[in-house]
Amino acid sequence: GTDDRRRKDPEVFQTVSEGLKKLYKTKLLPLEEHYKFHEFHSPALEDADFDNKPMVLLVGQYSTGKTTFIRYLLEQDFPGMRIGPEPTTDSFIAVMQGDVEGIVPGNALVVDPKKPFRKLNAFGNAFLNRFVCAQLPNPVLESISVIDTPGILSGEKQRISRGYDFAAVLEWFAERVDRIILLFDAHKLDISDEFSEVIKALKNHEDKMRVVLNKADQIETQQLMRVYGALMWSLGKIVNTPEVIRVYIGSFWSHPLLIPDNRKLFEAEEQDLFRDIQSLPRNAALRKLNDLIKRARLAKVHAYIISSLKKEMPSMFGKDNKKKELVNNLGEIYARIEREHQISPGDFPNLRKMQDQLQAQDFSKFQPLKSKLLETVEDMLANDIAQLMVLVRQEESQRPTQMVKGGAFEGTLHGPFGHGYGEGAGEGIDDAEWVVARDKPMYDEIFYTLSPVDGKITGANAKKEMVRSKLPNTVLGKIWKLADIDKDGMLDDEEFALANHLIKVKLEGHELPNELPSHLLPPSKRKITE
Repeated sequence: GTDDRRRKDPEVFQTVSEGLKKLYKTKLLPLEEHYKFHEFHSPALEDADFDNKPMVLLVGQYSTGKTTFIRYLLEQDFPGMRIGPEPTTDSFIAVMQGDVEGIVPGNALVVDPKKPFRKLNAFGNAFLNRFVCAQLPNPVLESISVIDTPGILSGEKQRISRGYDFAAVLEWFAERVDRIILLFDAHKLDISDEFSEVIKALKNHEDKMRVVLNKADQIETQQLMRVYGALMWSLGKIVNTPEVIRVYIGSFWSHPLLIPDNRKLFEAEEQDLFRDIQSLPRNAALRKLNDLIKRARLAKVHAYIISSLKKEMPSMFGKDNKKKELVNNLGEIYARIEREHQISPGDFPNLRKMQDQLQAQDFSKFQPLKSKLLETVEDMLANDIAQLMVLVRQEESQRPTQMVKGGAFEGTLHGPFGHGYGEGAGEGIDDAEWVVARDKPMYDEIFYTLSPVDGKITGANAKKEMVRSKLPNTVLGKIWKLADIDKDGMLDDEEFALANHLIKVKLEGHELPNELPSHLLPPSKRKITE
């Protein structure tokens, strides 16, 4: 009875983070341990995985500007930083917030329970000697952490000499980070074997991936178009998603642009990328929830695979032959599980990789199907997760808007170097004279042909003129609302001039403001609004 009652009444949690920890430990972890999930897929999650700040992982071939990109965001050097055209960064560097500047070596890092890196222990000394944490006080790092990775190499020799499984380490990070940024150099578009292997290892995390085409100021516009096309073509062959991956073009360092022709494009792209990174703290809880659901689905499928293999094994003789046969026919077992349990083919682990891992396993130690464990996970996905979703929304609404602040994010926030300052509806913001007055004589000529009565024209007459712009009615309706300042359903000569000015702003490709900026108010109307 108590089990049924618990199933009907989902657990009550105070915070999302606490809820995720409890659900994982009580409902998902028993299933993972019972079917050796950690030996096949990913180590168990720890409290630090649920509590840590959002992380951004930078991946790219050597000399694509990964370390420079971090320096550009922080506007400050960090310990252990080395920049150069040759392969310089030979370590994984976790750049995190700390009270004093310093470096924590990998072996010390993986025993710190407050850091989410304890399970990296499994990759051994060869990796841990190449893993450090750079700590420094920086306002950007109060909201996010950044992981710098070694430049991906193109030569087979250098690749073999790493001493650890590079792609597997990146896959481990990919599961735990909030954003993966792939950096490309406009002069170095080739995707080497190791890079291709890495991108394939990041499969199932395409929703976290963004691509940056860096050093784009070093080539002319025509060449940039070709380079962009070539990059999209190369990515299309490796990233198997029906959607087009988002590519940001720019020059992410603090030096003057070599070819400034595309300055506006670079500014707009930088703003988009910054906005994307700034939203990470706000969406962190949702991302952790999403990753837990992904993990639960994979653990469920894994349990079905392992229990099916156990069921097929003979109890006494011919175990080795049967094991070989089962590993070779794993594709058929996948198809059967898919049919019997109505599971989507996208939830299954990679067939080739699973076959390789099964070779080293003793099938006789596998566990048969324990439906109670699976029911608990089903119940978690059906009820508890839904309750946590409500809590996520509540937490988001209660907190002030969480955004990444400081560093490069502050530079363009206020003042004349903000994005779009003095353009479109912002034109004339610092002028003493009303900006619409420049073209008012031309608008007045049209105004007096529209039969004004007592110095005003009716809405019907104004409409006849305004529809000539060919803008849709929704846009013209918004312009009317902004221009009819005294809300009398008619326009005087100043309001009519303002409406035409806003039409011009829209036709030049700029967005309309939601409220009329103070510098666009006609001089005679400024007292009314005050």
